Amino acid sequence: MNNKKAVVLGGGVLGTQIGLICAFHGYDTTFWLRSEGSVGRTQPKIDRYSALMLEDLAAAKPLIGNPMGRFMYPKGLIKDWDSMTPEKLDALYETGRKNMTEKVHIELDRAAAVKDAYIVIESMSEDPQAKIDVYTQFKDLLDPDTILVTNSSTLLPSMFAEYTGRPEKYLSLHFANTIWKNNTAEVMGHAGTGKEYYDEVVKFAADIGMVPLQLHKEQPGYILNSMLVPFLSAAQGLWANGVADPETIDKTWQLATGAPAGPFQILDIVGLETAYNINQMKPAAQQEGSLENRVGKLLKEKIDKGETGVNAGKGFYDYTKK
Repeated sequence: MNNKKAVVLGGGVLGTQIGLICAFHGYDTTFWLRSEGSVGRTQPKIDRYSALMLEDLAAAKPLIGNPMGRFMYPKGLIKDWDSMTPEKLDALYETGRKNMTEKVHIELDRAAAVKDAYIVIESMSEDPQAKIDVYTQFKDLLDPDTILVTNSSTLLPSMFAEYTGRPEKYLSLHFANTIWKNNTAEVMGHAGTGKEYYDEVVKFAADIGMVPLQLHKEQPGYILNSMLVPFLSAAQGLWANGVADPETIDKTWQLATGAPAGPFQILDIVGLETAYNINQMKPAAQQEGSLENRVGKLLKEKIDKGETGVNAGKGFYDYTKK
C-alpha cells in the first residue's frame, strides 16, 4: 500500500482533510492546486488539520483501558482500538506525524500531479461547470488504471461520467467533515461504474480508516444528507415560525433522544452559509411569505452580521465565551 499515490484535486476544508487522512495511513499524497495563491490558502489548512489530528490522537492515550474510550477515540486514525496500548499509540503518533510531513506534496502542474496516481479524488466546489472543466482538463493526463472519484455532496456522478474519459472507473466517495473522527465514506456509483472499481474504492475507503457505506443506486444527498437536511429544515421551520428559540429546540432534541448535539449546534458546525445555500435551492424560498422564504431571510441576517458558525466564533451560539 505504501507505494500507492493518492491525488486530491482542490485544497478546501474537506479536501485538505481527505489528503491528510490518506497520508496518515501511508499513501503518498499530492494536492493539485490551481495557482500560487491557492497554495497560500491551502498550506495553513494542512498545518492546522494535521495538528488537530495529532492532538486528538494524543488525547486518546488516557482513554486506553477506559470503557468510555471506545466511544471517544478518533476512529479515522485508529483502526483497532481493542488492541491499542500506550506504546502502540506512541508509535502510531510518530508514524502519522512523519507521514503527514513527508508524504504530503503540493503540485500546480496537472500532468505531474496525477502521474502514477492510484486514485484521484476531486474535491472542487459544488459548481457543475467547474467540475466539468476540471474533468476535461485531466481526462487525457490520467494513467489508464487510475480510479477517479468525486467528493461532491449534492451532485450525482452520472452528471459528469461522460466528461471523465473513464466512466467505468468513476464514482462518488463522499466524506463527512472532521474526517478523522466522523469516519464515514459513502460510496455511490452510477449506472456505468464497473463493479470491480466500485469494490476497489470500498477497499480504499477502509484502508484510510473510513467505514465504507455502500449505496446500491444514485441518490441526491446520499444516505446522510437525505436524512440530515430534512431534519435541519424542520428545526429551522420551528424557529422561523416562532414556535421556539434555537436553544429550546436543541435542548428538546438532546433530552428526548440522547443526541450529543441539537440541530442548531449542527448548523453551526455545517456553517450557516451552507445552510442558506441549501435553503435557497428550494423553489418556495423565492416566494414572499413562505416558510422557506422566512428561513432564508433569518439566516441571511445572521450571515450579514458575520455569525456564520463555529469557524467564525459565533452562529446560533457564541464560541468566544470561555
